[in-house]
Amino acid sequence: MKTLFISIAAFLTLGAVALPLTSCRDGNDFTPRNMLQLHNGDGNTDINLADCQFNLNNLPVENLSEAEKASLLFMREEEKLARDAYIKFYDKWGLNVFNNIQSSEQTHMDAVLQLIQKYYLTDPVGANSVGVFADDSLQALYNQLIPIGEQSVVNALSAGALIEEVDIVDLKNALNGVVDNQDIQLVYDNLGRASRNHLRAMVRNLANRGVTYVPQRLSQSEYEAIINGDWETGN
Repeated sequence: MKTLFISIAAFLTLGAVALPLTSCRDGNDFTPRNMLQLHNGDGNTDINLADCQFNLNNLPVENLSEAEKASLLFMREEEKLARDAYIKFYDKWGLNVFNNIQSSEQTHMDAVLQLIQKYYLTDPVGANSVGVFADDSLQALYNQLIPIGEQSVVNALSAGALIEEVDIVDLKNALNGVVDNQDIQLVYDNLGRASRNHLRAMVRNLANRGVTYVPQRLSQSEYEAIINGDWETGN
């Protein structure tokens, strides 16, 4: 097996270490519906938007801090970055993993949009086309990754794995240091589990090509725990 490492500049994150999620209505009288849908094939893991909306409707509207607001707007675009990159990589290479997971990333974007709408925030995506971002750091990351991924299928898969690492770390950090609203915690927890499946899918596709992926944002122990984890639950 050969080892591939793509060097990418340091990228913005939102916090430190994750807290365990506990999502329930005051009085413990609400059990959230399962929102994750794992499809056969390349590990693409959707958010069921009807179940997500049901959960949001049954969880209270809590005070939204400025940090939580910023996190929601950022996460909406970070999920768009993943979707847009996979659209570009599928157009270039025609690999099913990119087509399957970009459709999942659309459901991730939509789940965050449901939160944005619940709290009457202005959507940063709006009518922006593929590859266009309001956040400068996300724009810079996208601009850096796309030329790398268009050099080869292996580079594209490795860029995809990095995108999923970034997403996992940012969600984990947000859950620790930023987010305490129950509804945001619930959505972020599910997004994180889906991203772990997507990382597994990218790594598996690399392994099928004789390439060992080297984690760039996760510690080796965190990475191995994810790779050896449960596809069905995303844990």
